Amino acid sequence: MSASLQRFPPLRRVFVVGVGMTKFMKPGAENSRDYPDLAKEAGQKALADAQIPYSAVEQACVGYVYGDSTCGQRAIYHSLGLTGIPIVNVNNNCSTGSTALFMARQLIQGGIADCVLALGFEKMEKGSLGVNFSGRTNPLDKHLDVLSNKYELSACPVAPQMFGFAGREHMEKYGTKIEHFAKIGWKNHKHSVNNPYSQFQDEYSLDEVMASRKIFDFLTLLQCCPSSDGAAAAILASEIFVQKFGLQHKAVEILAQEMVTDLPSSFEEKSVIKVVGFDMSKEAAKKCYEKSGLRPSDIDVIELHDCFSSNELLTYEALGLCPEGEGGTLVDRGDNTYGGKWVINPSGGLISKGHPLGATGLAQCAELCWQLRGEAGMRQVPGAKVALQHNLGLGGAAVVTIYKMGFPEAASSFRTHQIEAAPTSSPGDGFKANLVFKEIEKKLEEIRRLTARSQWLTPTYWL
Repeated sequence: MSASLQRFPPLRRVFVVGVGMTKFMKPGAENSRDYPDLAKEAGQKALADAQIPYSAVEQACVGYVYGDSTCGQRAIYHSLGLTGIPIVNVNNNCSTGSTALFMARQLIQGGIADCVLALGFEKMEKGSLGVNFSGRTNPLDKHLDVLSNKYELSACPVAPQMFGFAGREHMEKYGTKIEHFAKIGWKNHKHSVNNPYSQFQDEYSLDEVMASRKIFDFLTLLQCCPSSDGAAAAILASEIFVQKFGLQHKAVEILAQEMVTDLPSSFEEKSVIKVVGFDMSKEAAKKCYEKSGLRPSDIDVIELHDCFSSNELLTYEALGLCPEGEGGTLVDRGDNTYGGKWVINPSGGLISKGHPLGATGLAQCAELCWQLRGEAGMRQVPGAKVALQHNLGLGGAAVVTIYKMGFPEAASSFRTHQIEAAPTSSPGDGFKANLVFKEIEKKLEEIRRLTARSQWLTPTYWL
């Protein structure tokens, strides 16, 4: 190794010190806003959360999928200021937000900057995603070749076909049932009831989830993420910056983060499960566990990429939460919700919270920071200390991130009273923790009654 390489300093610790997001909305809604206004709200909330001025930000990484070049500059000029800093625009399909986060982390970790803004937004069209440029090679052509050689394609939009066939392959290979996927949709809509930022906050029965309008094969409307408008942001900082501004009490450390793109197995094994990113996710998670020294059993709360209920189940296995083929068993045990081993998508996930492509990864980051700080209100995961984020984009990229509080002692001294979330009671006999849920619900009802009488108990971050 050359002397110059040996002189490289060790990688620095990286912390999220401020997060913010907008409520996710249906595109074209009466009160819809343009992307600069969405970015303004998310960016200003993140700065206010970090208690720093925009002038302290040294670089910005801005993600969006649908828009002209330099929309990132336009959004920041409108909302935050004109300080001449480098602004890098990012487009990595549905993993765009976490890619902006990934780039911002590298700038801090490598000593290039001490404070970086990661911002993501999307203003989408109604309906399913389509191809914008038809006169050139489709970046998913290799993926579609595998799909079309295994299953007969229809006129249905491609995304639900890809994830629907991946779920169908899982059923054929492992005996997974349609009800397992439906229970995931039911759970995520249930979780979003307590999320004021969620596009949908309605609760449905399992029968209603299964009987909702069919999108493709077994995938019904309430098992699919909607198109959404929205924005989210995170302020990343070095340890020197955290100490300078006295931010130890809210600094969430990024313990490990990995991005993995498609591997030979994505195409060579002729598996639709592999085509939609299973091995990318598995490898990214494996590297994060190795770097952090943690195991899946050490994780408390997870935000993962549930663009369709089938992908959430596949991702349980890719993240090592259970052996391959046993995602359905995990669902039946209730190990994906309150009272189980993990609380997965307490925000409601993409299925219910919404999926503005450029914002999704940063909205996941915001939710997990609130959870670790104890600021998640009625959806708070009790005792959450370690969080995992998974964000996937076809074409492809998977980003997995593991977080914990960077300075736990400082955080505990600032922690305010937190209200634990209502557990997700069973939609049927498939969940085994129903009696536990009912007992916890009695306790939580007492908390709700106290909350109604005590204004000081209301979570302060719900704006």
